[in-house]
Amino acid sequence: MKKNVLSIAILGLAIAIVIVNFWKSKNIDVSEDHSKEITVSENIPGVDLSEVEEGKPAPDFKLTTLEGEVVKLSDFKGKKVILNFWATWCPPCKAEMPHLENFYNKYHDKGIEILAVNLTNMDKGEENIKSFVKDYGLTFPIPLDVDGSVGLKYQAFTIPTSYIIDSNGVITKKIVGPMDENMMTSLTKDID
Repeated sequence: MKKNVLSIAILGLAIAIVIVNFWKSKNIDVSEDHSKEITVSENIPGVDLSEVEEGKPAPDFKLTTLEGEVVKLSDFKGKKVILNFWATWCPPCKAEMPHLENFYNKYHDKGIEILAVNLTNMDKGEENIKSFVKDYGLTFPIPLDVDGSVGLKYQAFTIPTSYIIDSNGVITKKIVGPMDENMMTSLTKDID
């Protein structure tokens, strides 16, 4: 009984965080920096939360994309990367996807890559993800985090969560909540 109450409380808190982030994102002036850091006060076994911080190298990972291609973050060294964590059921993620696609179409040939990691362990199945990608016309890589380990390592406790990574593989910014094209342009223009 106590486990059920605790589970419901945690789920309620997570939903409240998503709603607050979505509501705040609707009222954001993207000319300013409005990202928020989430801090976790308890230890998560096997996860070093200090490993993923601004100014530190982005930890490498290897995932399989929706198309079956194996990608590693280190494969993109030499390019700027927007590393995005999302799920199909997430309203702010849905709102952000057209902006990611438009940005990708404008800047992919200029050395900026988008890796939109689907938190598959929290989503509604691969067929639903494929349908979502088709409906939104997404053309950037969609790696699948089947066991949730990459999302956990990158502290994607609220989604969408994104990281801006410079061409040397260093994290320059963490953004919690949805971004639009202007914000992505601003966050990537002054990094190497």
